[in-house]
Amino acid sequence: MSATPIAIPQSTSPHAVTISLSPTSSTIHERFRKNSVGTSLSVRMPKVLHPVENEDLKLLLLENISQDAVKMFEAQGFHVDHSAKSMSEDELITKIGSYHAIGIRSKTKITEKVIKAASKLLVIGCFCIGTNQVDLITAAKAGIPVFNSPFSNSRSVAELVISEIIALSRQYFERGWEMRNGIWNKQSKGCWEVRGKTLGIVGYGHIGSQLSVLAEAFGMRVLFYDVVMIMPLGQARQVDSLEALLSEADFVTLHVPELPETTHMISTEQLAQMKKGSYLINNARGRVVDIPALIDALKSGHIAGAAIDVFPSEPSANGAPFDNTLNGWASALQTLPNVILTPHIGGSTEEAQTMIGEEVSAALSRYLNYGASVGAVNFPEVDLRAITAEQGRHVRVCHVHNNIPGVLKQVNEVLSPYNVEKQYSDSKGDVAYLMADIADVSPHDINRLRELISRTNANILTRLLA
Repeated sequence: MSATPIAIPQSTSPHAVTISLSPTSSTIHERFRKNSVGTSLSVRMPKVLHPVENEDLKLLLLENISQDAVKMFEAQGFHVDHSAKSMSEDELITKIGSYHAIGIRSKTKITEKVIKAASKLLVIGCFCIGTNQVDLITAAKAGIPVFNSPFSNSRSVAELVISEIIALSRQYFERGWEMRNGIWNKQSKGCWEVRGKTLGIVGYGHIGSQLSVLAEAFGMRVLFYDVVMIMPLGQARQVDSLEALLSEADFVTLHVPELPETTHMISTEQLAQMKKGSYLINNARGRVVDIPALIDALKSGHIAGAAIDVFPSEPSANGAPFDNTLNGWASALQTLPNVILTPHIGGSTEEAQTMIGEEVSAALSRYLNYGASVGAVNFPEVDLRAITAEQGRHVRVCHVHNNIPGVLKQVNEVLSPYNVEKQYSDSKGDVAYLMADIADVSPHDINRLRELISRTNANILTRLLA
């Protein structure tokens, strides 16, 4: 990928934070989130940095990303195109070449072909928890960090699971459907209180641990299984194996990423290990559960009910059909009793989307404006304290390169005529990232510096911010 310097119009620095002690109409939580966008509180105003060549920064935001994020970017002077829909690979290949940043949720796929077509792309934002919709390795090799929001919607998903546990236990989803069709069917057979029942949580991360606390508040006993040892919250207990959890739990809920080792981690064998009359909930990823195997277990009565919010193949837009053309078992699943099917709404609350919009847009802005890559999932995490307005002719070098010996020597030889005030580098796999602040660089020398660093044999992408 060739280095394409870009220009960021004059804006208020996201690092400049003012705290007012006078009463306002906003809540303390809203003020805290607003003030936490910057990296530090400082009496010295950070200098707004700009790429050395003048080209307006263009962002593409898809899948109905929060309007708060759109406004945040526009307030910085960025050009933003946004859409409520996702884009196919072919659409992205056609359009991505003119954009410097892209924000997506879970439906848009950033593949190797898309990245190769993205000649100006500097950064990718996943406005969600997962990043499996992005080819992370190819993005890193192209010098493109990927940012996400690993826990902003944790509470929303945890609350959805609690509601599904109660709905399955009381069968009120099915009873409500009957009432809408004119059928009165008051019954208590097969309906239970959740108090005293055992919840098995597979994956005890941000969502699983919050869910654990909520479930105990309902009087449930909580077990969890994770591939690493984790300090439990409350009275929750970690078990040694997935089989042990499945055999004890009345409700099993999944909160794991989609990886080769988690694909179909719940299939015929695991369903048979679950207690007869137990329930399965999947709000993780669509391929974690072997759904045809689940259909068989539901039909046999071994599994009493299920709630599924994620599917192997999902429609690309609201209003599109969810039928056998997408997933060959869809109609069979739709006819089963006591099965709750929802359209990937786990994190779809106003609060969650607002927090995700704030977190990911702040990460993208920090990288574009200051080169900071802290929080990137596929990229070395590097940051330097801000250049202040008093520091005059300072230049920040942001150099992404292949992780091979001798690179720092080459770069420092280029920088040797200048005073290097700050420098930090780190690597992750085959990719390394260097940031350096150089003092007293004349405007005449800036483009020459960038050109010399870009010519080094390991160069992937070099930006100079001044």
